[in-house]
Amino acid sequence: MKVRHFVDMTGRSVEIPSPPARIVSLVPSQTELLYELGLDEEIVGITKFCVHPDAWFRSKTRIGGTKQVHIDKVKELKPNLVIANKEENTQEQIEELSKTLHVWISDIKNIQDALAMIKAIGDITAREEKANAIVTGISEGFKMLQRAKKPKRVAYLIWRSPWMCAGGDTFISSMIEATGWENVLKNTLRYPIIELEELSHLKPELLLLSSEPYPFKQKHIDEIKEVLPSAQIMLVDGEMFSWYGSRVLKAIPYITELAETII
Repeated sequence: MKVRHFVDMTGRSVEIPSPPARIVSLVPSQTELLYELGLDEEIVGITKFCVHPDAWFRSKTRIGGTKQVHIDKVKELKPNLVIANKEENTQEQIEELSKTLHVWISDIKNIQDALAMIKAIGDITAREEKANAIVTGISEGFKMLQRAKKPKRVAYLIWRSPWMCAGGDTFISSMIEATGWENVLKNTLRYPIIELEELSHLKPELLLLSSEPYPFKQKHIDEIKEVLPSAQIMLVDGEMFSWYGSRVLKAIPYITELAETII
């Protein structure tokens, strides 16, 4: 089998059989992308959080979670490509897998990074045409996106105990900005821990509570309202703001409709 040289999104050099015939994906949004690229039999392992597509979730071998990958199970599958992500997977486990397997790592901080990742995986898997079509669809979708009429000051919460928000160098923040809003934590990195009292000083007008990774409910809206009574608070589909693969095609109409409902 022909072997090609690639440089992943962390700058690592990776030699990958071309095209790879046995792939393990450690990233839910990238698993869904592989499906949309038309791959199927090539995918031999996914995580327990790779819920899209449902058929794969029910039939593919699960190799643990994104943070708790079962190394031995991955090796038993004999993949000639493992697709990982710098943030979603742990450095220790990726380094362990890289000792004996071909591991390609994505690093996504914004929409442009997501588009670059889609094209790269299309190239690696010999699905360039489909990957380019997805990239074009996303790019055109953002060009036609009806941005929010009022540039709301927004905080996007991903966790409770402690409270954590999306900082400015995240894909989530990039989606917020694309909507026409302003992330009140745009000057912070990754996912800062913040107290509600501290958050109130930033005067967010709109708080978005993600459905993942923490399953926020109405009771959490009530809890936050006690500290930020004047802010509008909404539960939102976390996949639409944080999944940086082909799901972005569905996220564009979702956030457009969401922005139209905000007073």
